[in-house]
Amino acid sequence: MQNTLRTSVRFTGQGLHSGEAVELTIHPASADYGIWFKRTDILLGDRMVPARWDVVEQTALCTRIVNAAGVSVSTIEHIMAALAGTGVHNALIEVDGPEVPILDGSAADFVRGILKAGLIKQHRPVRAIEILKPVTVTRGDASATLTPADHMQIDFHIDFEDRAIGVQDKSLVMANGSFVRELCDSRTFCRQADVDAMHAQGLALGGNLENAVVVDGDKVLSPGGLRHKDEAVRHKMLDALGDLFLAGAPILGKYTGCRAGHSLTNELLRQLFATPGAFRVVECDSETAAILPGAGVHWAEIPAVA
Repeated sequence: MQNTLRTSVRFTGQGLHSGEAVELTIHPASADYGIWFKRTDILLGDRMVPARWDVVEQTALCTRIVNAAGVSVSTIEHIMAALAGTGVHNALIEVDGPEVPILDGSAADFVRGILKAGLIKQHRPVRAIEILKPVTVTRGDASATLTPADHMQIDFHIDFEDRAIGVQDKSLVMANGSFVRELCDSRTFCRQADVDAMHAQGLALGGNLENAVVVDGDKVLSPGGLRHKDEAVRHKMLDALGDLFLAGAPILGKYTGCRAGHSLTNELLRQLFATPGAFRVVECDSETAAILPGAGVHWAEIPAVA
């Protein structure tokens, strides 16, 4: 069955790029509602924005969704990953600004809040998107691929010049709470040179060493260092799960990302839905639902480091 929150849960923080204070509340929603954002700071016009692949505006640094009236919400990937990874299918997310709070740079605080609020089952079956044939998009030396599988799996490869990151590879089947245990506490990361460039462009104004992993060559500048030796690739997988949940349902298939980012994953979804015979929507029986991301997750699986 589909799930929603048992009660509302509120978060406060600042936007990573805007630097502005923001308050966000996740509310329960009815079955088949999906995930929607509502801009509470906008008083006139359409302030509802669907969390959906076809309203994503192409940006390199985050995932930004925009409705037909031009109302947007950005940096949604971490909260979307938390919803997918805890098995929330229906929710209304109210936010009083244009950007989701960055919190500690990971999805752990969102996961903690969702699990504390608790989930309730709804009297409608979960639908999933089953991948039937391979779909790939490439851009230079970056690529993203979906291939058939009877579960959801994410494989990712990254390659950075900075020795503090370097080459990292990881593969995870996203079942049995693996997102919460393995990925949710991994923080966004960047190079010091990128931080300087973003600040010069008026971006990352809310970023600091407490909500991002900043590296410079072979040095990790953030206090306390890394939460995982391969935290960078784990965070890329976290982002991918959040961006893939914009498909509107969990995916049964294998995602392979090679140096991929937000815009390439969105391009992959667009290619998927434009390719005849590449997918089908299925109602999940109890056996399939039990291996979806978020099924059976409980509080004890949240990493202590977060």
